Amino acid sequence: MTERTTERQIGVGRRWSMLGLGVLAQSASAVFVNGAAFLIPSLHGDRGLSFAQAGVVVAMPTLGIMTALIAWGVVADRRGERFALTVGTALTAIFGVAAALTTNLPTLGVFLFLGGAAAASTNSASGRVVVGWFPPERRGLAMGIRQMAQPVGVGIAALTIPGLASAHGVASAMLLPAGVSALAAVLCFVGIIDPPRPDRAQAAEQGLLANPYRGQSVLWRIHAVSMLLVIPQFTVWTYSLVWLITDRHWSPAAAGILVTITQVAGALGRIAAGAWSDRLHSRLRPLRQVAIGAALSMGALALAAWLDSPISVALLLVASAITVADNGLAFTAVAEIAGPYWSGRALGTQNTGQYLIGSAVPPVFGLIIGSAGFGAAYLIAAVIATAAVPLVPRDKKSES
Repeated sequence: MTERTTERQIGVGRRWSMLGLGVLAQSASAVFVNGAAFLIPSLHGDRGLSFAQAGVVVAMPTLGIMTALIAWGVVADRRGERFALTVGTALTAIFGVAAALTTNLPTLGVFLFLGGAAAASTNSASGRVVVGWFPPERRGLAMGIRQMAQPVGVGIAALTIPGLASAHGVASAMLLPAGVSALAAVLCFVGIIDPPRPDRAQAAEQGLLANPYRGQSVLWRIHAVSMLLVIPQFTVWTYSLVWLITDRHWSPAAAGILVTITQVAGALGRIAAGAWSDRLHSRLRPLRQVAIGAALSMGALALAAWLDSPISVALLLVASAITVADNGLAFTAVAEIAGPYWSGRALGTQNTGQYLIGSAVPPVFGLIIGSAGFGAAYLIAAVIATAAVPLVPRDKKSES
């Protein structure tokens, strides 16, 4: 084995270990932020909260993460990925323990909010790790794998938190996300190495310090596309279980199994889209195709739902895979276009827009479904996805 081969193998191993740590940190964030929702039964039964009150409490981590995404992006840009990931996950663990120890409801909400704000550190920093360590021809696949972290985290939370809360109370259940975050903090501190980037003098010469939002609309257009495409994604995620039970007359158990399968399909869709973008040497061309696919699949699902067609369930699986496939593509494109000194802020802006729109989908589309039915909701989502198609910027390098 030659010295060059050994160095190449070490480089490959380092890239994948950085990806693994980034996925761990992002999964820990998802366990804390999304796992709070699984406390609702115990907050209602054990602490006497109404479902509305419990809903407000468990929404605090999401509110926290929305308020802190851009700020943590600035931290990652200026202090590096290792600092942001280590400090952020450590703070998440601390606030998780504090939430477990308090018996005061407002204080619990405050600690959940602060924990969510701390967990926001992983969104930009873990994305920067992937973009920084993987070469362009492998970056899409790597980012697709990184995007699996959220469903992995939600799955861990779903399997553990309800049982812990039921058997041992809310306090014990809150120690799980705190422990996962603490583990992530230790491993990120030990294992994360900031990807190489030019020093500020070299970056200034190469124009990497310039604000990528000035004088061009590419990043703003990608943000807008992602905000539009998150609507069909969240529509399917939020209401597929209800649709299967109420309109398709499935049992809750069978519907739950199918929804789990749709999550797996979505995760695989993200990986496939990332690998596809690597082969095309473009993120934007696949992004446009995914937007078209989201519009077509949601339109077909709307028609099948109206006609009560037996193929509607199969179309739900297709739509579930396609409507989430844009996430990794857009995330990678934003990081590559923004560059190493602006990608943290750009990725924070990207996620903030998606969270803001995504949080409005359940109530708005709940009203649509209540008044006009699921078919109308799916059709509106299809129209919105169609509006995203012309907004996708042209990839000058690959489409010229």
